[in-house]
Amino acid sequence: MKLTIATRGSKLALWQAEWVKAKLENLGNEVDLKIVTTTGDKILDKPLADIGGKGLFIKEVEEALLNGEAQVAVHSLKDFPTQYEEEHFSLTAIPARENVEDVFLSEKFETLAELPPKAVVGTSSMRRAMQLKEFRDDLVISDLRGNVDTRIRKLKEGKYDAIILAHAGMKRLNLLGSVKHYEILDTDIMIPAMAQGALGIETVNDEKVIKAVKPLNDLKTQIVVTIERDFVDELNLGCHAPVGVYAKIMADDFIKIKATLLKNDKVVKKEILINFDEWENAGREFAREFK
Repeated sequence: MKLTIATRGSKLALWQAEWVKAKLENLGNEVDLKIVTTTGDKILDKPLADIGGKGLFIKEVEEALLNGEAQVAVHSLKDFPTQYEEEHFSLTAIPARENVEDVFLSEKFETLAELPPKAVVGTSSMRRAMQLKEFRDDLVISDLRGNVDTRIRKLKEGKYDAIILAHAGMKRLNLLGSVKHYEILDTDIMIPAMAQGALGIETVNDEKVIKAVKPLNDLKTQIVVTIERDFVDELNLGCHAPVGVYAKIMADDFIKIKATLLKNDKVVKKEILINFDEWENAGREFAREFK
């Protein structure tokens, strides 16, 4: 089948789109890419929350699907809203998840714990900022925008003592070695965003397109990210809200779920262990404990 993938033009977005393109071609499809420049890519001097959040990156890519310029879109699933236009689109496949953790990057200091008081840490994420302040309330959190290369360049220019990025993106772009020091942050310190490390492959609601893309779905990844997305949806929180949630399938048929959010100016953190066969409502039930 002939397919066109709509994608943003950043290095990471292109890596993700090219990866999906190769997988679809291996299944016998003919695949092209269509690069879409979004408003979120153009406005880099304001915090994401001030200009509409991460949905900016999704909406204009979806327009290419609505206009018939593409049939498939590839997203970082952590940026994909829990509510979307199911009348027009399908979240057809979620491939096997990459590393879920966040990573600490610095040219001067080896670990997050070694940062001196008043050290400046760059992040555009309210979730990361919330947990950084909980772990080290003596740090200065400074907004950091731009693609991965831009953020690393700003670090190297000395504008920040450290920055925090997603481990998955750094790994996919083979950039961990480009910074002098890095530390993969334990999820006990920094709970990831919902679906962090996972890709979401969105398609138009066309049976032939869905059938072509569906083989890329990984069931175990779909289960854990559904739990995480249900948790955020139940609390009616957006992609850029100060909330972290992580579900992990354990070796003994259990699923561990941990979450954190800001409630009444206090950071609340909880975790539970459930039986694997109880996963379908687990995200929403766990979320109600935070209400």
